Amino acid sequence: MPAQRQSERLPGPMPPRRRRWGLWTAGALSFSVLASSCAGWAVLNGVGSSLGRVDAIGGPDRPADDGASTFLVVGTDDRAGIPEATLKDLLHAGGESCHCTDTMMIVQLSADHGRATVVSVPRDSYVDIPAHQDRVSGKQVAASKGKINAAYGMGGAPLAVRTVEQSTGLRIDHYIEVNFLGFVSTVDALGGVQVCTPKPLKDEYSGLDLPAGTSRLDGAGALRYVRARHVDGSSDLGRMHRQQKFLAQLLHQASSGGTLLNPAKLTSVMDTVLRSVKVDKGLGNAELLDFASRLKDLSASNADFATVPLSSVDHPVPGWGSTVLWDEKGAKALFDAVRAGRSLTGPAPAASSPAPAPAAGTVPPDQVRVQVLNGAGVQGLGNRVDEDLRKAGFATTGTPSNAPGNGPAATRTVIRYDPRWDESVKVLAAALPDAELVRVPHQGQTFQVVVGSDYRGPSGPAAPEPDTAESGPVAGAESGNEISCPA
Repeated sequence: MPAQRQSERLPGPMPPRRRRWGLWTAGALSFSVLASSCAGWAVLNGVGSSLGRVDAIGGPDRPADDGASTFLVVGTDDRAGIPEATLKDLLHAGGESCHCTDTMMIVQLSADHGRATVVSVPRDSYVDIPAHQDRVSGKQVAASKGKINAAYGMGGAPLAVRTVEQSTGLRIDHYIEVNFLGFVSTVDALGGVQVCTPKPLKDEYSGLDLPAGTSRLDGAGALRYVRARHVDGSSDLGRMHRQQKFLAQLLHQASSGGTLLNPAKLTSVMDTVLRSVKVDKGLGNAELLDFASRLKDLSASNADFATVPLSSVDHPVPGWGSTVLWDEKGAKALFDAVRAGRSLTGPAPAASSPAPAPAAGTVPPDQVRVQVLNGAGVQGLGNRVDEDLRKAGFATTGTPSNAPGNGPAATRTVIRYDPRWDESVKVLAAALPDAELVRVPHQGQTFQVVVGSDYRGPSGPAAPEPDTAESGPVAGAESGNEISCPA
């Protein structure tokens, strides 16, 4: 089995600085093992006073309490105190750090404890930032628009939370702030994590060089995997999806009895985790153990993952540069579903034998999930096709990207599909009758439309707009089972 080279051990003990989202994930899974044990109490009581605390939750006009436990998990790009050699040679982290949130996820545990929802928020989202007190000058600043990751630098954790609440309509109950050095140490302590990819992944900027297939990554290799932004044309959007896949794989390993469920290892891991994060003042020992009990039965099969749907991935704004705009209708449907506690993916279609040829199909278009890849090299074509298919009723991701590879531009449009979803592919093939069908086993429920220069638009009348008040899949959402490695 191919594997990334094991990393060197980090020099010296880890300082209790902010850790990246992956560290929080490993810690959360650790809680589920130690929650009811004496060891769990001992670890929590031993480090409770040393946990970094921040007054992050509060303010006027907050969304109503929906009964769920909703966390805002942020990863900051703080490199203070990290030796230059470690940054350059081990972590491949070049450039200057910014006082901003490099990664932002909303993690919700349902009120009935039976489901988790993870929503990635693009860091360049152009949103309204509430009025606040500037964290440096102390002066009052009027409400304005800007990138969502800048709110942290403007007003610290409280403004980051208020900006997310205002933008999404979700009530944030708890805040966790993390950094990437602890992520490396924790993954190493857990014995590494398996990831899988149908094609090689290489990014000279992050140092990622991953062969096709399944690989077990050590901490430094895992960091390169979740930080890579130059694998293909998807940039930050592709990186967020890999972060979700990594999280789903951690859940998969935990539920299948992997290293994350080894109590002998996790006591020391818990100690590392709890000394390496900042949390809101309301997240005390009792709340941590309650959080742990909610995770006991959680697995990849009852976790949903989504990214906020976008209408533009390159919206220039003077003073801010390139920003991304949310698809207002798609974002509302997503956050309405999260607020209501509904599954984002809906019931999974039953597997069946592949059909010999596409027909009209019986699956409604709004239950057919589509990722658009621009293979023709025509600027803006991916966004146009994503919009065309969305208007035709299909559940597009809203995040089109360029098709990977350096070969010639594609002429013919291709539909890549998992043969287990043969009924759904009939509907998509009927809308794109000139497209070539390519079977990709284990690809999952999301179809890929690789657009060629022969693209002529969907055929047939547009489907009626789906009723977002009803239960059903949200565009672009995937279950943990879909994005974790095949068994």
